[in-house]
Amino acid sequence: MFSSRLPWSNAPNPLTELLRATRARGETVLDLTESNPTAAGFSFPETSILEALADPRALGYEPASAGLLPARQAVSEYYSGRVDTDRILLTASTSEAYSLLFKLLADPGDEVLSPRPSYPLFDFLAALESVRQVQYPLMYQAGWSIDFESLERQINARTRAFILVNPNNPTGSFLKKRELEQLIRLCRAHGLAIISDEVFSDYGFGEDPERVRSLAGIEDVLTFSLSGLSKVVGLPQLKLGWIVTSGPVSERNAAIQRLELIADTYLSVGTPVQWAASKLLPMRRHVQAQILDRVRENRSFLAGQITSASPWRLLATEGGWYAILQAPRIRTEEEWALLLLAEDRVLVQPGFFFDFETEAFMVASLLTPPEIFREGIRRILARGL
Repeated sequence: MFSSRLPWSNAPNPLTELLRATRARGETVLDLTESNPTAAGFSFPETSILEALADPRALGYEPASAGLLPARQAVSEYYSGRVDTDRILLTASTSEAYSLLFKLLADPGDEVLSPRPSYPLFDFLAALESVRQVQYPLMYQAGWSIDFESLERQINARTRAFILVNPNNPTGSFLKKRELEQLIRLCRAHGLAIISDEVFSDYGFGEDPERVRSLAGIEDVLTFSLSGLSKVVGLPQLKLGWIVTSGPVSERNAAIQRLELIADTYLSVGTPVQWAASKLLPMRRHVQAQILDRVRENRSFLAGQITSASPWRLLATEGGWYAILQAPRIRTEEEWALLLLAEDRVLVQPGFFFDFETEAFMVASLLTPPEIFREGIRRILARGL
């Protein structure tokens, strides 16, 4: 009776079951997995947000397949005017953007390349479109980089697109200029489009002239740059994302026309948030400053707690909201996560949630309020003594 696109199993994993039981007993858990800015103790300009959403124009309905022009102009201004509005298409979320792009680029049974490790979302999004996800590895050698040799071996006649998360979640690694050059050559040779997920691009640590922050200006190969209010302004509940289409003019225009037709079929973006976009996007400076201060402070504390004698290791990162700890190999990732929750009341995500190739890694959110983060980290590192 039901679709076989996904294995529809809702059986909880052992960590989820233990967390539920722990909280049911009324015990306090130091949650180092918080990824929701609205639940992390930041100050938002509440009055201004509500006023932006009270625009009386939201009472009318003007269907526009690419999104209302004022909203697309606001997105163009986010890119400092470097992106024309006719290259911008609004979506209800980045997840929906992937769905539209898979419909645009792939037939059922075709393949898309996605990074490993990465956020565990692409397999579900691809499966729901009857597209197969094929993972390519990121290598770690004092920093993360694309394993191009392995990547090229994954390409075949059914490969349609290369997915880049820039910076990656959870590794926090940015694409470098030399990697971009190699990637463009590879995609041109095999006729692949690039999907560049740039939701964390505003959250880089420091400066690096070799870092590529956005692919929104690429002219050599068909490229789609994705972002949205969820991370840019820390407002995931307002459901506004976008796709910027770049590349050779003829391919770009053909893609834009087809994307608008697909989007017109759904018309999913809410009118109130579109009219509010021009006021919401400038608020990012206030919110991002707080988030950047928080993640830098937490990461600095974590780095300062790991001495040369510690069996724990902090992996290098360039941005984003997460820290990766390499745990002593005396236990598996699942064993570490269960132990930390059961005995220390600290919740972290094991590396296999993100498809790390080897063990043992723990992922902690740098978005966590500092007092919770510090105590949680102290408890974790004490386990290695």
